[in-house]
Amino acid sequence: MTVIHQNTEVENSISQETTVSLCKDLSIALAKFPKVRLGHFPTPLEPMDRLSELLGGPRLWVKRDDCTGLSSGGNKTRKLEYLMADAQQSGADTIITQGATQSNHARQTTAAAAKMGMDCHILLEDRTGSNDPNYILNGNVLLDRLHGASVSKRGSGTDMNGEMEAVAERLKQDGKKPYIIPGGGSNQIGALGYVNCARELAEQAVEIGLNIDALVHATGSAGTQAGLVTGLTAIQSTIHLLGIGVRAPQEKQEQMVFDLAVRTADYLDKGLIIERSSVRANTDYVGPGYGLPTDGMIEAVKLLARTEGLLFDPVYSGKGLNGLIAQTKAGYFDGMENVVFLHTGGSAALFGYSETFKLPGYTQ
Repeated sequence: MTVIHQNTEVENSISQETTVSLCKDLSIALAKFPKVRLGHFPTPLEPMDRLSELLGGPRLWVKRDDCTGLSSGGNKTRKLEYLMADAQQSGADTIITQGATQSNHARQTTAAAAKMGMDCHILLEDRTGSNDPNYILNGNVLLDRLHGASVSKRGSGTDMNGEMEAVAERLKQDGKKPYIIPGGGSNQIGALGYVNCARELAEQAVEIGLNIDALVHATGSAGTQAGLVTGLTAIQSTIHLLGIGVRAPQEKQEQMVFDLAVRTADYLDKGLIIERSSVRANTDYVGPGYGLPTDGMIEAVKLLARTEGLLFDPVYSGKGLNGLIAQTKAGYFDGMENVVFLHTGGSAALFGYSETFKLPGYTQ
């Protein structure tokens, strides 16, 4: 176990005035990229005082990116604001993307395409082998179809990028102009959404006089964390960023994030140097695999529903939350005063995992 002891003198070495100035510079740099308005921003920053009291560590806060508004919200909305603008500029009339069966990214992409009057083709990879009708037809899958997308299934281990390219070629032959969005919206264009989120969070903290010691979030396809790493670097923030892995082993996860952060920094074109040490992922809470429930996730989701009235998803934010709770109990954040958890949304997926939670029925 690594315990992080904050040096408050270092933390406070960047004045609020400097932070505000750097945030303004970053906002100007981001303004040169095309963007469409799809979400409700800034998202709320709220304390979780009942959870904080229960765990007995630092004061815990939640950045409510579950409130972005697009088809029940989630972190992919920030990425899609840049990706859909790029698609629009390229003259696309059809969006193609992929994800796991209960993909939050797929659901938000179908909603964005509907809002912008584009066709949408979703390819869902079966990574769990589950035949539960709720899992394969309810939750996010139901919403994909409700938004009017074409939804098709692929087997576990399929080359999903190759499959998307094949679909794009067929559509081109039919006279369509397809635009491929990578899984999770995780490329240098999508990651700009979380470069912007880093700026937004820093400005909110200044506004309420909050000194944030650490920012914790679930990390999977790497775009959210890579954007945050780049954004925090741009504003010279010393916030300790920790991703809780939901998919890959630690070395692979961190390398994916670092590589994308470097590409994002180059794309931003501000001369930023991304330090490898700024990329941290704890992958102890993945369990048997992506999308497969763990006892820790189940308990974490139940706990937050019953202490803070917040809903998290079983695949992504729930496992991230499990990591936050376990690491708080283990003393990882000892010496810190304020830790923010980035809520990436996804509660729609709960309806695909109803059997996982084994909740009691009606009482008399």
